[in-house]
Amino acid sequence: MNYFSSDFKLGILGGGQLGKMLLFDTRKFDIQTYVLDPSDEAPSRMACNKFFKGDLMNFETVYQFGKMVDVLTIEIELVNLDALEKLESEGVKIYPSPSTLKAIQNKGKQKDFYVENNIPTSKHLRFVDIADLKKSLEKDELEFPFVWKCAEFGYDGNGVKIVRSTFDLIDLPDVECIAEDMVPFKNELAVIVCRNPSGEIKTYPVVEMEFHPEANQVEYVICPARIDDKVAEKARAIALNVSEKFNHVGLLAVEMFQTEDDEILVNEVAPRPHNSGHYSIEASYTSQFENHIRAVLNLPLGNTDSKVAGIMVNLVGEDGFSGNVIYKNIETILGWNGVTPHIYGKKQTRPFRKMGHVTIVNQDIKEARRIAEDVKNTIRVIA
Repeated sequence: MNYFSSDFKLGILGGGQLGKMLLFDTRKFDIQTYVLDPSDEAPSRMACNKFFKGDLMNFETVYQFGKMVDVLTIEIELVNLDALEKLESEGVKIYPSPSTLKAIQNKGKQKDFYVENNIPTSKHLRFVDIADLKKSLEKDELEFPFVWKCAEFGYDGNGVKIVRSTFDLIDLPDVECIAEDMVPFKNELAVIVCRNPSGEIKTYPVVEMEFHPEANQVEYVICPARIDDKVAEKARAIALNVSEKFNHVGLLAVEMFQTEDDEILVNEVAPRPHNSGHYSIEASYTSQFENHIRAVLNLPLGNTDSKVAGIMVNLVGEDGFSGNVIYKNIETILGWNGVTPHIYGKKQTRPFRKMGHVTIVNQDIKEARRIAEDVKNTIRVIA
């Protein structure tokens, strides 16, 4: 099939910042793109050929959108799977497949999948609601502290909480959830795996993630991770095994814990471009976004090696500010060598909302990390 400068249509479910960055590469290749998103102000709207407003969880909306395109992919996994299954049965190519998404979309099912496939992960219990969880505590089947996660619709640190006592249960939403054992870890790591339908598969280098203590969001992504080579090899091998078991196509971001004794435990996965791979736009030979496009179109995958050390700093709305966004001091960081801001196009800021990111590249990872700290302390996302 001729994808380039032709009548071929690539559909993307979701029009957020991940879609916007995917579209940079579809425009580079002159691939027609249709985007579906529930917001009139979706960041992707400015960069696609045709934009459609609609609910990603509505069967008819997703089904009718999918009938207009030749290949369908996602930038968010919270989409109507029944519609995708019907489209797939009618011949629309969908990557990642509905069966892969079904195993990942619900975090309880995702954790069960790891256990069933002998993938190392923390112990967990599943609950239909908070009352069910409390019964488990009363029966001493569950002990404090533990990590609470809502089974569906969690994102960017929302839907995750460390529960240390019954007091921490008070404001939790009454939804299906899981409780995971607390893992004492040295580092939080991630590996992005890229795979096309022909079976070609590559991994990006292991990255290290530093999290914001309050928002439970990634604050810095450091590539390469500052870990022993043997640990990095183990992490990449586990990520490849996870990819094989899910039989995924496209990108799969595998988030992991490096324990105190250097074991690797899988935390969770995302079957799409991911925050942990944003550094790749400037630091890698082929960005995660270009490789996702290559993968879902069954084209040869690009080189995933890094050209240079890269660190990504998330730009999130500052606490205490809501309204029309202002990027204070952005001109200052634009004057620094190796510093590239990416602004996502969200007009309204609120506390801890992801509004953009900044990549810092440097031959010296220590110098890159120092500059990243300066960036974080200089630019402010306010209203």
